[in-house]
Parts: sequence; C-alpha cells; structure tokens
Amino acid sequence: MLLDFTLLYFFIPVFFVISITPGLCMTLALTMGITIGVKNTMKMMVGELIGVLIVAGTAVAGSGAIISSFPTAFLLFKYGGGLYLMYVGYQMINSRGALALNLDGTHSFDIKFIKLSAQGFITAVVNPKGWAFFIAMTPPFINYEAALLPQMSALVVIILVIEFVSLMIYATGGQALGIILRKKNNIRLINRIAGILMIGVGIWLAIS
Repeated sequence: MLLDFTLLYFFIPVFFVISITPGLCMTLALTMGITIGVKNTMKMMVGELIGVLIVAGTAVAGSGAIISSFPTAFLLFKYGGGLYLMYVGYQMINSRGALALNLDGTHSFDIKFIKLSAQGFITAVVNPKGWAFFIAMTPPFINYEAALLPQMSALVVIILVIEFVSLMIYATGGQALGIILRKKNNIRLINRIAGILMIGVGIWLAIS
C-alpha cells in the first residue's frame, strides 16, 4: 500500500487546528490584509508557502537536524528578520512606508513581489516553533512499513493546502476589518493597529 489513508485522515484535522491557531505567519497575513488587501497579501503567501515547503519537507524527510548545524547563521537570520518587521511596523504606526495607507485612504501599492514574498519566506523559515512542530508531529503520521516517498509527498501537499487556506482566512478577515475602519475614516487607526501587530510579529519572531 502506497499511502496509509487512515493516518492521513487523522493528520488533516490535527494540522488544520494547529494551522488556524494564531501564530507568526497568520498574524502577518492578518496585518497585511488590513492595509494592502488579500490580493497583495498573496505575494507574501508565496514566500511563506515556499518556506513552509522547505521546513516541512526537511522535517518529514528526517533532516530537521539542519537547524542545529548552523546555529549562529540561523540566529542572525532570525534576529535580522525580527528587527526588519519591527521597523516596518514602526513606519506603519507613523503612516509611512510601503505597507501603510495614505491618510486619504488610498494606497500607492508600491509593493514589490520579491519584497513581500521575502517577508513571508523569512517568517516561515526562521520560526523555531514551526521546525519543532514538523519534527515532532509528522513522524507519528507516517507508516514506516509502507513506501515513504508517497506518504511524505502527501503530507507536504496537505500541509501546503491547509496553510494556504488558513492564510486566506486571516488575510480576508484583515481586509474586512480594514474596509470597516475605512468607512469610519479611521486611517491613522488602521495604520496603528497594523503597525502594532507587525511589531508584535517582529518581537515574536526574535524571541521565539
């Protein structure tokens, strides 16, 4: 038997509950959804999903030890990413920067795909809790008496699909909140809420 469907059926609800729980990437999707909308937030999602693919793929393949092979580089990458997100959040609080709304409610949308996708990628790859989860949670859902490659491939595909759905839920919720606040002409409030959330993501990333 190539796939153990019983284990996969158990894995789907378990991972969905964990994925939909507020975390670094979900908070980032919510924050971007508030100010730049779902369409532009999807640029971040591309990088985030590539990062999840790398993390999940190496963890499922039993290569999770890579995280401890280069501890200094990993920490520098993590702290650098955290500081950058805090800087972006500070700019948003002050209604400045590419992710902030203009005070008239418009947006310049001077947002490069590579810039947003890089933010998503970094957030996914340098999140130690993500590594810990995939290393700890994926092995129990693999039947080592069956062919491994089909099972690993199926797990990674399920992870990516559920992660994308969860990101879309948060981004859509953020966009809806942004629309409501725009109608009340609370542009500065939108930027401050999004900025505070972004700073929170940066701090969370740096200390996790």
